[in-house]
Amino acid sequence: MSERRYNAFVDILKERYGSRLQKLVVDAGFCCPNRDGTLARGGCTYCDNNAFHPSYSTPNKSIVRQLEEGVEFHRRRYPRAEKYLAYFQPYSNTYAPLEKLKSLYGEALAFPGVVGLAIGTRPDCLDGAKLDYLASLKASGKVVLLEIGIESCYDATLGHINRRHSWAQAEEAVCAAAESCLNPCAHFIFGLPGESREMMLEGAAKINGLPLGSVKFHQLQIIKGTPMEREFAAHPERFVTWTLAEYIDFFIDFLERLRPDLPVERFAGEVPPRFVNSTPWGLVRNVDLLRMLEKRLEERETYQGAALRNYFKTV
Repeated sequence: MSERRYNAFVDILKERYGSRLQKLVVDAGFCCPNRDGTLARGGCTYCDNNAFHPSYSTPNKSIVRQLEEGVEFHRRRYPRAEKYLAYFQPYSNTYAPLEKLKSLYGEALAFPGVVGLAIGTRPDCLDGAKLDYLASLKASGKVVLLEIGIESCYDATLGHINRRHSWAQAEEAVCAAAESCLNPCAHFIFGLPGESREMMLEGAAKINGLPLGSVKFHQLQIIKGTPMEREFAAHPERFVTWTLAEYIDFFIDFLERLRPDLPVERFAGEVPPRFVNSTPWGLVRNVDLLRMLEKRLEERETYQGAALRNYFKTV
């Protein structure tokens, strides 16, 4: 049993599957409806997908080649990893006809050592047929982690950053995935323009109301060449920024408001230095960030859900 002061998703995976499940990022050449003209052009204002996935993962390589290189890439860091998830990460990885998805996912699942899929997508790129297919994979014994990018709890923010979906659509997608027994993950970003610290903290109540299997958080990182970079340069007053110590304390304040039964996959992100104009936190690895979070939780003598002591009496 974990002795952490927060509900860590990695502990659940290890307990459930007996070992680490290493994600191997796959770029299968997907797009997004807010990028190709279906809903809008340009995509999310903060987005440059090259900054968020490793160099071995490029769409000009076959899925098998990407997985082969991914195994070699991670073997140096995690030499004991034997089970893998094909992580369809860049852009919206259910934004294609179902038959194409079956072909791409099937190719990945046939790769030696791959025991399942992790799939990043948007709320408006899921439908009943796709959810039924993913549920059938899970029922057959495959691991299926469905990550739905929501990013903000506020429609004004979603409109401002060109997401082109609403909070209501996000709720609907999460509920549909949960009804299909997929235990969806939701992804959120802290520090988007126009959101105050208080607004971000209040978002915990909205997240608590979703039937999620896990949740993932990142701090906003300003990527070179994006519309967000230009907005930040012109209007820095629209943004909440943190030092590393300030962010950890902010996240603990948020964590205290997050229901304790909701597993947390990540609380911060890493972007290679070449994609950003500054690295205010330095080059701190995720494993070190987690140690710092746990140390600060101990120093503050607090834990996930501390502000919701009566939570289980009311649900």
